[in-house]
Amino acid sequence: MGEDLGVLHHDGETRERSLDTPTSRAARPSNRRRTWIVAIAALLGVILVLVGIKGLQIRTMINAGKSFAPPPESVSSAKVQASQWEASRSAVGTLVAVRAVTVASEVPGLVRRIGFESGAFVHRGEVLVELDSSTEQAQLAAAKADAELARATLERSRTLRASDYSSAADLDAADARAKQTTATVAQLQATIAKKTIRAPFDGRVAIRQVELGQVLSPGTLVASLQSIHPIHADFWLPQQALTDLASGMKVRLRTDVFPQQSWEGEVTTINPEVDVSTRNVRVRATFPNPDGRLRPGMFANVDVISPQKRSVVAIPSTAVIYAPYGDSVFALEKKEGANDGALVARQKFVRLGERRGDLVAVISGLTAGETVVSSGAFKLRNGAAVVVRNDFAPAAELAPKPVDE
Repeated sequence: MGEDLGVLHHDGETRERSLDTPTSRAARPSNRRRTWIVAIAALLGVILVLVGIKGLQIRTMINAGKSFAPPPESVSSAKVQASQWEASRSAVGTLVAVRAVTVASEVPGLVRRIGFESGAFVHRGEVLVELDSSTEQAQLAAAKADAELARATLERSRTLRASDYSSAADLDAADARAKQTTATVAQLQATIAKKTIRAPFDGRVAIRQVELGQVLSPGTLVASLQSIHPIHADFWLPQQALTDLASGMKVRLRTDVFPQQSWEGEVTTINPEVDVSTRNVRVRATFPNPDGRLRPGMFANVDVISPQKRSVVAIPSTAVIYAPYGDSVFALEKKEGANDGALVARQKFVRLGERRGDLVAVISGLTAGETVVSSGAFKLRNGAAVVVRNDFAPAAELAPKPVDE
């Protein structure tokens, strides 16, 4: 048995030695190399297939982009209009009362009666405040008695002097005494009159500054009184305006307090001198103000209107694209070769002038009758296809009147 195992063991070693020959050892690296070559070739084949697919996709996208036409943009349009505008100069003015005064007490005294309410309209001569004058009234009674006695003495002295029963000195003394007592009476009457403070002119009185029973000293403010119908507007214009500025020219006034209303007036005063620091001239216009809606101190926008009108080409201000290199608009033109009335937008550079309301004047770049994009121009490029939608486009007005809803 052992011998058999020895024989088998010997035979196995012999077989292993026979398999591990130089030829078998050389074949192993060759098989491994062949496996790597096959794997790399397969990977390159996969990559080439993917590259081909992706290239085909890119070529398809490029061809689709070349044939793709973007959809037309929706815009609103407006006609370039030729119109007549009034030549005017605009300025910011301040409203000034025709007559204004601060009513104050001239003499000291105790307030006995107040004859007005804050904000009331008063007429000239109406009593505003009445001070206590009982002391002056008593002094006036005594002064009148002295005056009567002095006049009687003067009459007697004249009679005696005529009969040569008195000297000229006695007559002169009696005459001086009579004049002195008369002056005392007049002085007390004037003081009593000053105790009654009256309105110097028709106007609206402001909030009162005194109360019943208050002791006033000379100069104490009672209230301010202003006459506001009519009312003045003071504003400044450059000295170049003097060439066509004249009294009587029409002036239009607007204020943001009453945006729906305007007032018509005229130039009443042109200052004879020009301010040396600003080279502007001060102008005053007068406006009717029967309802008192215009108040002194308010600021207002004024337009001095020249009687001559001038021709302008105007477009909506929303049509303009403002840029540092120049302002431009998009004009609508028919697309070349299109029979369906398709429109394209062409950019045109313009030079702008005066702006009024929703419109702006065009000095150069457009002619009357052309059609421009009034809204939606910001999303356009030169040559872009457009479709006009004016269903909900607001109308551009020279004097817009917005309504709050």
